[in-house]
Amino acid sequence: MNARFLFLTGLLGAATLTAHAQQLNTAKLDSLLTSLATHNKMMGSLAVSRNGQVMYSHAFGSAQLAPPVPATPATRYRMGSITKMFTAVMIFQLIEEKKLTLDTKLATFFPQLPNAKTITIDQLLSHRSGLHNLTADAAYLGYMTQPKVQAELLAMMSNYSPDFEPGAKFDYSNSNYIVLGYIVKKLGKQPYAQALQKRVVAKAGLKNTYYGGKIDPKQQEAFSYKPTGSGDWQLDTETNMSTPGGAGAVVSTPTDIDRFLEALFAGKLVSAASLGEMKTVRDGFGRGIMLMPFYGKPGYGHGGIIDGFQSIASYFPDDKLAVTLSTNAHSYTLGDAMGDVLRICYNKPYKIPDFAASTFVPAAADLDRYVGTYASQQIPLKVTLTKESGSLLAQATGQSAFPLEPVSQGVFKFDQANIRMEFDAAKPTFTLKQGANTYTFTKE
Repeated sequence: MNARFLFLTGLLGAATLTAHAQQLNTAKLDSLLTSLATHNKMMGSLAVSRNGQVMYSHAFGSAQLAPPVPATPATRYRMGSITKMFTAVMIFQLIEEKKLTLDTKLATFFPQLPNAKTITIDQLLSHRSGLHNLTADAAYLGYMTQPKVQAELLAMMSNYSPDFEPGAKFDYSNSNYIVLGYIVKKLGKQPYAQALQKRVVAKAGLKNTYYGGKIDPKQQEAFSYKPTGSGDWQLDTETNMSTPGGAGAVVSTPTDIDRFLEALFAGKLVSAASLGEMKTVRDGFGRGIMLMPFYGKPGYGHGGIIDGFQSIASYFPDDKLAVTLSTNAHSYTLGDAMGDVLRICYNKPYKIPDFAASTFVPAAADLDRYVGTYASQQIPLKVTLTKESGSLLAQATGQSAFPLEPVSQGVFKFDQANIRMEFDAAKPTFTLKQGANTYTFTKE
């Protein structure tokens, strides 16, 4: 739902993948997850399934810190925007039942919304409606923890000016799927939570998936946490699930999400034609599903962020491989962690990251030399470096500043985004490495 820090994209590689997911190196997966938890980089749960069989299910860290409750594979997490796949499935089921079409206008249901006479169901599904993103508005932070009813949220959305004309472009907006959730409710004549249970959960055989409410540890539900400056965790905000609805209110486990993806691609939830429509990608996004390739191998799924929870789920049809990673705390980029997992799943060369804290202390003169604004000819992004209390801070265009941890002479890192910066000793330049990407920045 609510986006957090992003620096550069380029998640999961681009080379050709030839290795098949055969024998899973579970010991290496154990080592990765243990390292993430031990160094306070992440807490959560991972599930890997192939041909409908669970190959690996492992939880790491805690579901609750005080009092301490260890996470288990049965721990349930808020899934955020992974919910959108469930909502899209129910919309396509309604299309198959002839209750609406991709061309049905939004005005059929909610004529009070901006451009309702021209916005189509297709445009809502593919984030091309122009409806302003409710959760991106500054006011959202003031009421996100409070209960809201449908009429209130529709009134808010009605007051926003459209961001662009319907169909003009892609722009991710939670408002699209909040509205689609209301349409599921209206056409099915039952609350979204009941529709979810009847139309998806029961058909896919899910055991731990439902519309969330207030976090209840007695139901094996995890709390979420955010990193502190000292390397520990503190309890994060708890969104009231009445707002995210069809855009982000599902609670589940990684194993259940894998099972959902398997059911979707096996034709248990929608027809092959409907799945084909969902997979038709423009600007990286289909209709409720994202293209998530790994080294050229086609993958489909979705990510989700809500409060301190973050998840990624992906399905690789060629190998019938489903992988879901859910976290309730992270200071290491989830996309990079998913890439780490997939490299292990596909037997690609891979070394567990070294998360040990560095004891290197850079000279003050070196920090002074690094300060300045840098630009790259490879990407339209500038990075400004400043010195504060003997440390180096970096700030990319339009983003918050973040601390750089010294590694060695001229080398710094920021593990939360898997960033490594290496300064040239003779020139006013640095090389930025993130995942498989490398960029050269020169001081202006």
